[in-house]
Amino acid sequence: MRSIRLLPAAAGLTVALALTVTGCGPTETPAADKPAAGATASGPAGDGGDAALPQDLADKLKKHGVDLDKWKNGDWKNWDQDKWLREAEDFVNPVIDGLWDNERMQSAKSPDPTIAATAGSSGSDPVPRPVQAQREKTPYHRNAAPVGKIFFDSPQGHMVCSGTIVKDPRRPGRSNMVWTAGHCVHAGQRGGWYRNIAFVPAYNDLGKSASALRNAKPHEVAPYGQYWADWAVTSGEWIQRGGTNPAWPHDYAVLHVKPERGGKSLEETVGAALPVDFSAPTAAQAGTMGAWGYPAAPPYNGLIMHKCLDRPTRLTTAPATPTMYRIGCTMTGGSSGGGWFRVLPNGKTALVSNTSIGPAGGNGWLAGPQLGRGAQAAHDMVSKKFAR
Repeated sequence: MRSIRLLPAAAGLTVALALTVTGCGPTETPAADKPAAGATASGPAGDGGDAALPQDLADKLKKHGVDLDKWKNGDWKNWDQDKWLREAEDFVNPVIDGLWDNERMQSAKSPDPTIAATAGSSGSDPVPRPVQAQREKTPYHRNAAPVGKIFFDSPQGHMVCSGTIVKDPRRPGRSNMVWTAGHCVHAGQRGGWYRNIAFVPAYNDLGKSASALRNAKPHEVAPYGQYWADWAVTSGEWIQRGGTNPAWPHDYAVLHVKPERGGKSLEETVGAALPVDFSAPTAAQAGTMGAWGYPAAPPYNGLIMHKCLDRPTRLTTAPATPTMYRIGCTMTGGSSGGGWFRVLPNGKTALVSNTSIGPAGGNGWLAGPQLGRGAQAAHDMVSKKFAR
């Protein structure tokens, strides 16, 4: 067992954010908003792969005119509106074994809406001073094990976001839950669920450059393997109005994942998961927060994990909408969905938000939703679905 303490790399900040790791590290081979829930999709129930395809997924695919073999042979690339599943219960994400190879992961870009909102109205505090993002220490599995990259396909191509392993109260020590942003899994009012959604914890574990990573060993690229989402929940507000200013305060999502290969839970494999703080403290009460992620838009390339630490202020994106947290940070697109952490009064580190938006046409700050009852209901919905 080992307890890992993440120390801030910003002057004047004394808070320490701690991630507790109980595993032994990766092996040498890859291993008042209302939530809206996606329906169960497939994933291998061990090493069986597609042979163990659940009947409910097969029926769901058939209902929507999806032939699984055609889907895996490229029919998933059909983004026609009548083929793009949109509603909460329509989520499907069948595993395509080996799809996310090293080259494909490196080619993925940040999604268009990641850092694109011009937001601000009455109730917003002044724009915070920029905080230069700091590189996380390597290996990531020893310094920020719960943090990873989310890969997915959209009509614009291969895309990336960031995500965090969070605890499942109904499966203590065996969580398969990942927290991210709504716009990393669903296109909002412009479309439907994204496809081929997979999570890679501690991606690029040694922080290698693009050229060095091309020849890296599999365990250096994905030290714990890949985990495909077999269920997703985001807010009803995001599904209906995502991409507009009123929806950004509801830009969060919870994934349930299964390993592409193997049978152990994500938390057991990685040895780390963080609790989620749904108390939604005000910016003034929250104290210092740290945001972690893999920024991919220039001047970053999405390969290196970074972090920012700052005291949050308030951002209101539209009249009569919930207030968001805002911090100074130079991370860009690709960091979306990455967790924001704070130290609770009991001394434990918890996820309290996720990166959602930043300024249009530049960087310097990030904003994330306050996680209250709606976010808690989404988290609970995923936990209940897979409780056993």
